[in-house]
Amino acid sequence: MNKVRTRYAPSPTGRMHVGNLRTALYAYLIAKHEGGDFLLRIEDTDQERFVEGATEIIYRTLEKTGLIHDEGPDKDGGVGPYVQSQRQAAGIYLEYAKKLVEKGEAYYCFCTQERLNSLRKTVNGEEIMTYDKHCLHLTKEEVEAKLAAGTPYVIRQNNPTEGTTTFHDEIYGDITVDNGELDDMVLIKSDGYPTYNFANVVDDHLMGITHVVRGNEYLSSSPKYNRLYDAFGWEVPVYVHCPLITNEEHKKLSKRSGHSSYEDLMEQGFVSEAVVNYVALLGWSPEDNREIFSLEELVEAFDYLHMSKSPAVFDVTKLRWMNGEYLKAMDFDRFYGMAEPYIREVIKRDLDLRKIAAMVKTRIEVFPDIAAHIDFFESMPEYDPQMYVHKKMKTTRETSLQVLEDILPLLEAQEDYSNDALYETLAGYVSEKGVKTGFVMWPVRTAVSGRQMTPAGATEIMEVLGKEESLKRIRGGIELLRR
Repeated sequence: MNKVRTRYAPSPTGRMHVGNLRTALYAYLIAKHEGGDFLLRIEDTDQERFVEGATEIIYRTLEKTGLIHDEGPDKDGGVGPYVQSQRQAAGIYLEYAKKLVEKGEAYYCFCTQERLNSLRKTVNGEEIMTYDKHCLHLTKEEVEAKLAAGTPYVIRQNNPTEGTTTFHDEIYGDITVDNGELDDMVLIKSDGYPTYNFANVVDDHLMGITHVVRGNEYLSSSPKYNRLYDAFGWEVPVYVHCPLITNEEHKKLSKRSGHSSYEDLMEQGFVSEAVVNYVALLGWSPEDNREIFSLEELVEAFDYLHMSKSPAVFDVTKLRWMNGEYLKAMDFDRFYGMAEPYIREVIKRDLDLRKIAAMVKTRIEVFPDIAAHIDFFESMPEYDPQMYVHKKMKTTRETSLQVLEDILPLLEAQEDYSNDALYETLAGYVSEKGVKTGFVMWPVRTAVSGRQMTPAGATEIMEVLGKEESLKRIRGGIELLRR
């Protein structure tokens, strides 16, 4: 078998959709699992949809996700150009379209838009246009005369109207379609640019692509692709069509979902490795029930024959969980580097931000979660004195007041405000009074945080706040309980 060669061929039309990222990932994994090559090709033939800066987004996303291409516009592997507009300028597509015309597998079409509109009809509420092969019957002399006169034209594929065409997909199996359903699709548009479908076939063949990975919305186009391969006498690549990705409501994942692109997810505080890991599982399952994979482990484990036909549901809750697992396992210095901007949005005071980051590292799923865990460090929230009442700790407002009044002079006299020293002081009080630790720590933590849930215990919080602020808050708690 020839060396496996796959490609990712995005159109520069904006942010990279999660579905496109999955296509790139699966193409990368298929190639790398077999020690093959992964190519990047920019398909910019649809000039109307071109977005300035979108090509840079493609490069940046592939780099950040680790999907490093072996060949592409910036890495010539000998089968370039790797940008379709450059290939079009070199006349590649028109050259191959004319070869099909010579074989009778394609023909010039000079029909005006007015005539094409007259062929439109409504079927099941949808307006469609099936071309009637009108220009196929022009004589060679008529075609040459129109070309010489500069009459605008397109080149159409000449598909049969009888019989069937069968193609094989690795996921969906053999699919047969009635040739009567195959329209004579346009290969070269009136502006000289190739259509997406035609350029794909020509480029994939000339670049030696062995496996074509794409979304299952292209299943219906595959018979036309195969007829082009057959018309040229080229070998048909292995087709791997990926299942649809839907939202939790089983509707196609759209931009309105707020998390349909890689950039959306980065802005929402997810980390790249978790997104890649999660996207890999949208339509593919490993042989075991394992869920956490590095990219290198995905390369080792990925087998496209274990892909599903069923739509994959993009579950944000599951992605958040997975992201949290990555944050827990992350090297602390890297975590702090990523968490610091989120912490600084909340904390303006001179506090030890690294200690605050350590407190939340195992408690958050995405970085924006940090704010809700740490805002009490910046300013003491108003809170209900009933928070001091805790049945399990056997605390009441009265017992909490007594504890705070007892420990206040101990903490006022204390100079060492490290966590260990503070804990030792409070533990001594616990031992002296013969009570449980929580009986003391609950009111102290409540007084210094004003929160029922905190990312750390009382003494860890006090260490970060420092002596002055800790005492101020404990005095405030006493005052609140005395009312």
